[in-house]
Amino acid sequence: MKDEDSRYEAVRSRDGRFDGVFFFAVRTTGIYCRPSCPAVTPKRHNVRFFATAAAAQGSGFRACRRCRPDAVPGSAEWNVRADVVGRAMRLIADGVVDREGVAGLATRLGYSARQVQRQLTAELGAGPVALARTQRAHTARVLLQTTELPVTEIAFAAGFASVRQFNDTIKEVYAATPTELRAAAPKGRSARRAAPGTGIPLRLAHRGPYQAAAVFDQLAREAVPGVEEVTGAPGARTYRRTLRLPYGTALAAVQERTRAPRTGTGTHPGGWLDARLHLTDPRDLTTAVQRLRRLFDLDADPYAVDERLGADPRLAPLVAARPGLRSPGAVDPLEPAVRALAGSHGAEELVRRYGKLLDAPHGGLTHLFPEPAVLAEAEPHGPLGALAAALADGTVRLDPGADRHDAEEALLALPGMDPATVAALRVRALGDPDVAPPGTCLPDDWRPWRSYAVQHLRVAGEPVR
Repeated sequence: MKDEDSRYEAVRSRDGRFDGVFFFAVRTTGIYCRPSCPAVTPKRHNVRFFATAAAAQGSGFRACRRCRPDAVPGSAEWNVRADVVGRAMRLIADGVVDREGVAGLATRLGYSARQVQRQLTAELGAGPVALARTQRAHTARVLLQTTELPVTEIAFAAGFASVRQFNDTIKEVYAATPTELRAAAPKGRSARRAAPGTGIPLRLAHRGPYQAAAVFDQLAREAVPGVEEVTGAPGARTYRRTLRLPYGTALAAVQERTRAPRTGTGTHPGGWLDARLHLTDPRDLTTAVQRLRRLFDLDADPYAVDERLGADPRLAPLVAARPGLRSPGAVDPLEPAVRALAGSHGAEELVRRYGKLLDAPHGGLTHLFPEPAVLAEAEPHGPLGALAAALADGTVRLDPGADRHDAEEALLALPGMDPATVAALRVRALGDPDVAPPGTCLPDDWRPWRSYAVQHLRVAGEPVR
């Protein structure tokens, strides 16, 4: 969708497939929207297109109050791309700029701050500070409209350096003061605003169809007792887990049941998963949400995946049976690595012995997953100890901005790491959408979605060969 005429056709048809892929702004109103905005389609000569919401805001446009373009799923392009721009976008989404600044982002990417600024601005129309600022504004809006936190607390929880900066940004992005934005919560949202101690209610948006049953089945099979649990009957299950985050900890709950798409919002509306977060420090909201999104693969583009894989005779019936099948990731790269090396029972034992106890148990949730440094000290020998030590000292990086090729080479250099385990970690820990298990001959026609092809085969109980 690089061609502007094609983009305008997507806007004219209110095509939700492209929500988050690009944004459009209207010169006569000063507003920017998602492609599926239900408002009257503007005339072509009044429309401008932007790769990111930050670029639209930087050009002086404010977010549409009707379609809320800041709430769209992230572009699937950042998960596919392995270059510096894709890696940077994944790190910014994880909150690295808020925590470590542009210098920290550049260090993680192996570039200078000037190089990162130049590449992001040239391609996306906005640099890392502007991109992070847009994310902070969205976090602030969520907190304003879903919690009773005082405005001053929200300012710092969202990552702003001062209340004045917070007020200026909210007014610029939403054309409203924080108090006015809180009062303008969508119908029903203000009535169910979270009371203190009840957590933050969230809608984790996704584009297109979403096979929740397959994702929840997999999470239930792999759940590490004490850290994760899946409760309820199929079709209405709840996935609950603990999270270790940069500033504190969290309890997260995500519902399997999705709401029916709203009518009149486009030809391909998406949906959302209802979730609730209990944070010990609200500054962790952005990071917690992004890690849940990676776990549930909510930024995927099911249309692109299904179109490519559905053209293959072997996969066509599987795609037709499960459109929008996702490839789950991980909230902590150490977790799938421990499961791969120690097995489910071994992971449970490690959590019981070395995981930090919660102050009070919440149902079956009792622990945080052990930190790499703790495991490295407690289990210094063998493949698990070597991996934990490498993650603790940075020899191996599996964070959202890690170079996937470099990570694979570093993992293979560790004792006890075989190609099959490393391939699995590329999928789960690094979110690589195009991994073929060793020893298989998957067709090149399945690229760049071979991880999804493997997921289809495994869910259907067919051999991967």
